[in-house]
Amino acid sequence: MTDHSAKLRVSEIFHSLQGESSRAGLPTVFVRLTGCPLRCTWCDTEYAFSGGETLTLGDVLIEVAKHGARQVCVTGGEPLAQKACLPLLGALCNAGYSVSLETSGALDVSAVDSRVSRIMDLKAPASGETDKNLWGNLPYLNTQDEIKIVLADEADYAWAREAIRKRKLDAICPVLLSPVAGKLDPKLLAEWVLRDRLPVRVQLQLHKLIWGAERGR
Repeated sequence: MTDHSAKLRVSEIFHSLQGESSRAGLPTVFVRLTGCPLRCTWCDTEYAFSGGETLTLGDVLIEVAKHGARQVCVTGGEPLAQKACLPLLGALCNAGYSVSLETSGALDVSAVDSRVSRIMDLKAPASGETDKNLWGNLPYLNTQDEIKIVLADEADYAWAREAIRKRKLDAICPVLLSPVAGKLDPKLLAEWVLRDRLPVRVQLQLHKLIWGAERGR
């Protein structure tokens, strides 16, 4: 039985549209946990590195329920850095939500509830965190999961293309390529993908197209 008194450090809980992944556009409740062991150069949620408030798992479930959405996304920071993230994911699934987890790919995903869709980042060179990629996570992914790679330049794209081909990432689950906002022209990325016939989905951050850099969106 899940311990609803387990404590989590929470940066924010908010209702918005999912901006990324195959769930883009769906009304979603986001639970952003505080803290991250990585420091990607292009990170757009640095405010989640610290601060936030301590809530019980039960408190989080109550807050999520207030918004009336079926989709819930647990994100960060790096949510798996908190031990109580795993029971939170299970409790959300038990409550009937369709749950996704946004994780850096630097921490073990093998214990994540099998009902959760894992959106796992792989860090390209310009992130400054390529050495943190935990390639041992790949065998635990399945077709309900997704691999995301954020790209800042053409060198990042070349790295991603090689990783996709060498490790056959598209045979594991859908692969998403995203340009760093303001760094890489999405048109260029689209042209490279079409040129190379890369089996991926190009995605833009829908929430930024609608609300810009507004926090909690």
